[in-house]
Amino acid sequence: MANITAAMVKELRDKTGVGMMDCKKALNETDGDFDKALDVLRKKGIAKAAKRADRQANEGVVASYIHPGSNLGVLVEVNCETDFVANTDGFKEFAKNVAMHIAASNPSAVDRDQVNKNEVDKELEILKAQALESGKPEHIVDKIVQGRLEKFYSEVVLLEQPYVKDPDKTIKDLLTETISKVGENVAIKRFARFQIGG
Repeated sequence: MANITAAMVKELRDKTGVGMMDCKKALNETDGDFDKALDVLRKKGIAKAAKRADRQANEGVVASYIHPGSNLGVLVEVNCETDFVANTDGFKEFAKNVAMHIAASNPSAVDRDQVNKNEVDKELEILKAQALESGKPEHIVDKIVQGRLEKFYSEVVLLEQPYVKDPDKTIKDLLTETISKVGENVAIKRFARFQIGG
């Protein structure tokens, strides 16, 4: 049995925002292995977030980000269940970080359902033509196209984009962590990105 120190628990708490007791329990479960404890907490966070996903999120904030030089700006609506959570620093910081990410990564939709169907059809057509031109056999062209379509979604769908401040996480991972921290359903509702001459 590994000796779990207060410093280890604090480091895990700082990294995840999860309560001290849950961090200690995860470290005990994984015999003091920090990375495994992180995975345990992530899985629990995802399970908790899934349970909260059906709850109404009618409160929230509209956050903004204006890039230095004032030629690029973003407004994003992020919802939660209560005005209490909407007024916390952690929730506002999450919304601000999402706005900054949108400025940097220029997604076209929050999730796959919002991606313009014509845009997807056009992309599929281009991808299929490229795969066929490369001389690949017809039976594997569909697999290639599907793989490239997933990459397309990871570029244009906000929730699937790698987070600019931590590319090991997607925006969906960041959202799940936030749901876990605040204890409420949180949803990125919509955004608008404005760029001079864009």
